[in-house]
Amino acid sequence: MPRILALDYGGKRTGIAVTDPLKIIASALTTVPSNELLKFLQDYCSNEAVESFVIGYPVSLKGESTDGTKLIEKFVEKLKSTFPEIPVNLIDERFTSKIAMQSMIASGMSKKSRREKGNVDKVSAVIILQDYLSQNF
Repeated sequence: MPRILALDYGGKRTGIAVTDPLKIIASALTTVPSNELLKFLQDYCSNEAVESFVIGYPVSLKGESTDGTKLIEKFVEKLKSTFPEIPVNLIDERFTSKIAMQSMIASGMSKKSRREKGNVDKVSAVIILQDYLSQNF
């Protein structure tokens, strides 16, 4: 059964989360340098069936575009041209980094691990994916 991949895309690195085959649970997969992301996704999709991509879409508290919005839109164009057969879904990512940090604290993650930006990105991707699943499944 195909999985859904979620991306917390950033200028330097991207957190990636994936569903289980039944699309019930979102789990952290990895963090990849953003300049290597398309290659990683090509390799991943050649080994695993992917039903769709979910990408965190940054907007301001007023729901307006931000500097990050333009970055995401450029990446989405590249993603769609690289994987024209896989749908791309955008989901509001407001507060995901703060929620990710709170989740890591609540889970007992050490301060040292919480300081690693890649961990925040992975957990943020999980939150984005879980939000998407709760809205669509």
